[in-house]
Amino acid sequence: MAKVILGDSEKWFIIHGIQDDLRNDGRSCDDYRHIEVETGVISNTHGSSRLRLGNTEVMVGVKVELGTPDPHSPNDGLIHFHVDCSPNADPSFQGRGGEELSSNISCILTRIFNNKTAIDLSTLGIIPHKQCWVVHVDVLILECGGNLFDAVSVAVKASLHNTGIPNIQVTDGDEGTQEISLPDDPNDVKFINTNNCPLLVTISKAGSRHIVDATADEESCCNASLVVGVTRRGRTMGMRKMGEGSLDPESIPEMIETGKNIGRQLHIALDKLLKVEQGMANDIEKVGYL
Repeated sequence: MAKVILGDSEKWFIIHGIQDDLRNDGRSCDDYRHIEVETGVISNTHGSSRLRLGNTEVMVGVKVELGTPDPHSPNDGLIHFHVDCSPNADPSFQGRGGEELSSNISCILTRIFNNKTAIDLSTLGIIPHKQCWVVHVDVLILECGGNLFDAVSVAVKASLHNTGIPNIQVTDGDEGTQEISLPDDPNDVKFINTNNCPLLVTISKAGSRHIVDATADEESCCNASLVVGVTRRGRTMGMRKMGEGSLDPESIPEMIETGKNIGRQLHIALDKLLKVEQGMANDIEKVGYL
């Protein structure tokens, strides 16, 4: 996470406000900041999105290519995640400062997405044991203002929902071989089913209470947090404890329940937005990034 240095009096002010259910920006402990999401923002990708949550800004691009399936799952495709922290996002990310954070985010995304419950990887298979679609999800953190895990997961789901994969035709060739052919129409694509894709919800412990969607200042006052993967139906798909501090075992079930409730609300709001964006005519010229 981005490191914010606060004085003891500033930390006490923030923590005492949280205990009274009144945070610095006027929110209650369970309130989320306004999220702005835009899809299809990068022309040279198969899917993309840009998200802004407070002072946190994330861009995600998705590209697909033909590859060889995993020998242990010969009928399935693959999905890989790469996270890059821009040095402009936070001074601590300069040099190799952002590598640990990038690795943590990549590991959590891989853990919750690389299973058939989140995404039906068999829909990415082409020829068993020989060819499949490999989905590369590249995440760029442009600005860090707190709650990165949640922001990245929302942007990833929006990008995958926006990803169109060419409709490949598999035909029988000579001598029992199989051949593939790509469609001539670039719009002849199929979209990834993201109905079961989870979202990450971070619940941070501050004093005797916990909060969601912590700002960078609030994160500096929290010694530990719990990142929970939640589906649209409120089912948990994994969790991970973050931070150097400890969590009271008695408070963990309540934190998980809070994460499930917030996760369901995030799914509802994001699904509505994605339906609106999908139905809109694409009148704005996309911008390509090298």
